[in-house]
Amino acid sequence: MDSNQDQLVNLLKEKIHTVVSLLEKSEEEREKLQKEKVQLAEQVKLKMTAFEELERKYESLKLAKAILGSGENSHEAKIKVNRIVREIDKCIALLNH
Repeated sequence: MDSNQDQLVNLLKEKIHTVVSLLEKSEEEREKLQKEKVQLAEQVKLKMTAFEELERKYESLKLAKAILGSGENSHEAKIKVNRIVREIDKCIALLNH
C-alpha cells in the first residue's frame, strides 16, 4: 500500500509541477500581450494625430481651392470664410470675458 501512495504522491507532484509550469507560461504570455497592447495603443494615438493633421491640411486645401476656383466655388468659399470669421469672433468674445 505504501507503494501505491508513493505513486500517487509522485503523480500528484508531477501534475502540480505541470500546472505551475503552465501558470508561469500563461503569466509570461499575459505580460507579453500587455506590452503589445500598450505599443498598439501608442501606434493608434500616433495614427490618429497624423490623421487629424491630414484632415486639417485637407480642409485648408479645400478652402484654398475654393477661393481660387470658379464662380461656383466662390459661394462655397464665402460661406467658409464667414464661418471662420464667426469662429474667430467667438474666440475673441471668450477672451474678453
